[in-house]
Amino acid sequence: MTRGIKGLKQLTLAAMLTAMSVVIGYFCKTALNFGDGLVRITFENLPIIIAGITLGPIWGGAVGLASDLLSYVLSGQAYAPIILVTVGATLVGVVSGAVAKLAVKERGSLQIIAAGGLAHLIGSMIVKPIGLFSIYGWAVLIRIPVYLVIAPLEIFLICLLFKNKTFRRVTEELDK
Repeated sequence: MTRGIKGLKQLTLAAMLTAMSVVIGYFCKTALNFGDGLVRITFENLPIIIAGITLGPIWGGAVGLASDLLSYVLSGQAYAPIILVTVGATLVGVVSGAVAKLAVKERGSLQIIAAGGLAHLIGSMIVKPIGLFSIYGWAVLIRIPVYLVIAPLEIFLICLLFKNKTFRRVTEELDK
């Protein structure tokens, strides 16, 4: 019985984080989009990284995958989804979860910095640009410095969230 309730709590949190990522992404892609989508200031990875840290690599990957696919459907883009971009979003959740659950297990700023930093490096700065190369060519490299600013901001915000008593209590409840 307890396992079923824990699974339901995990599913609920994953669904909420997916919705947050989609809404944040939609807003940012609409309001903070420059160069025809080449440069976007977006914090859509923040909920995906939180999912990875709190729920683990499988749930983190699921949130990244679902967020990217839902964002694509809601954006009404004329071209087919770019598989490597979706893989990159999925990897943001998988890598943040793997680092948090396997490498730096102790909750705290070090765990968040390592998980978020490596997730952004692999998912946002390597895999997604490779996928977007087919559209933007070498100009896609401009996204890397943008993420060098976005990633620390997201990591800082996640650190602040985990210092909040209520947020910590919710995430610790999932560990039981």
